Amino acid sequence: MTSSTTSSTSNEALAPVAAQARVFAWRDHASLWFSLGVGLLVMQMGAYLLPALSPREALAAIVLGSLTGAGLLAWVAKLGCDSGLASAGLMHGVYGRRFARLPIVLNIVQLLGWGSFELVVMRDATLALGRQSGAMAAAYWLWLATLLWGGVIVLLMSGSMVTLVRRIVSRVALPLVVLSLLWLSWQFLAMAGAQGFATFMDRQGDGSMGMLSAMDLVIAMPISWLPLVADYARHGRSGKSALTGTWTGFAVANIWCYALGVLVALTLPSEDLVTALLLAQGGLIALSLVLIDEVDNAYGDTYSAALSAHSLLPAWSIRRWGLLVAVLCTVLALVLPMHSLEPFLLILSSCFVPLFGVMLGRLAFNADVQELVRNAPAVRWGAVSIWIAGIAFYHLVPLVSTAAGSALPTLIVTFAAALATRGLRAGSAGAVQAS
Repeated sequence: MTSSTTSSTSNEALAPVAAQARVFAWRDHASLWFSLGVGLLVMQMGAYLLPALSPREALAAIVLGSLTGAGLLAWVAKLGCDSGLASAGLMHGVYGRRFARLPIVLNIVQLLGWGSFELVVMRDATLALGRQSGAMAAAYWLWLATLLWGGVIVLLMSGSMVTLVRRIVSRVALPLVVLSLLWLSWQFLAMAGAQGFATFMDRQGDGSMGMLSAMDLVIAMPISWLPLVADYARHGRSGKSALTGTWTGFAVANIWCYALGVLVALTLPSEDLVTALLLAQGGLIALSLVLIDEVDNAYGDTYSAALSAHSLLPAWSIRRWGLLVAVLCTVLALVLPMHSLEPFLLILSSCFVPLFGVMLGRLAFNADVQELVRNAPAVRWGAVSIWIAGIAFYHLVPLVSTAAGSALPTLIVTFAAALATRGLRAGSAGAVQAS
């Protein structure tokens, strides 16, 4: 592979994927992002919309938020596909080759956290399934279940990401998870019908959350994938297929899972979503298939963390980094109270909303991304300043008003600021380069 960056040619994260190695078609993008968009955590987030909103308001927020969030995700996917660069490469072009290390390290930290959290979700769901059938009551099963799923991720990291997406996700996992979602949807719609569907839909919300805040909650899921999407889209054959495939796949999955969470909360109110799903006829089998689909979420976190780490220390291959990250996630899932760390992970994720607002403003509308990476100075202070101000803005908005949420206003402000100052970057970049 020939690199067009200032980094070593052995750094796969900072070099464009060669044209002959780009094999992802529309189906691959759509399958991958539908699969990544499905998850127990997404359904739980849907349940959080009630009783703050009425069911009709919740569904409207789900559709609008999903289309908006998935559109942003797809936009970054197109940038990654058009340039052939991973997220680390895009960050180098926007923020400068030295400063980019900071958001890359933050991304690795958050991916280690979310990868560990996914293992905890999979472990807890496995124990719930086992105990439902009268097994796995002993305390040691917590360790065994964690090691089991951690071992699966280690095994997957020893193979090819491209092969996994094209042969396992597209051909095997996707049909199974669609069938499980169809079954669960049918069962809970039947329950709602038996209890009076019209009565459910006519319920009023208690007003504790506005529509824009609800959309912010829905948008949170696609936005959480922004630091990862280019790592996969760079293997696409065309920017158009990466854009439309990613948008379609994730939007459909996000709408479906959030709406299913609302439906479950209406028919079987429970603090434990897994328990509620198990009460459906055939819920054990359907939930097992959804649980298996959670594997690709943990894998996605692990692979992108490995690619980001490789961008910093290319002496280790992506596969070698991946094995290390998978082991670290397993250890963290065993020793850390991951559920109590979730607020910290959400705060860390808030750094990436303005980060990508700036990146979209700088890279959108036919910017020469490879040229920006090739001539990147140590620091692009303009982009850095907008990012830091954007982080502050994200956390200040709720202090002024909670009605509009934080994500969308921050994205709009940072995007507009980055786009408006785009023409100024050449002079400032030259000054830093000269120094």
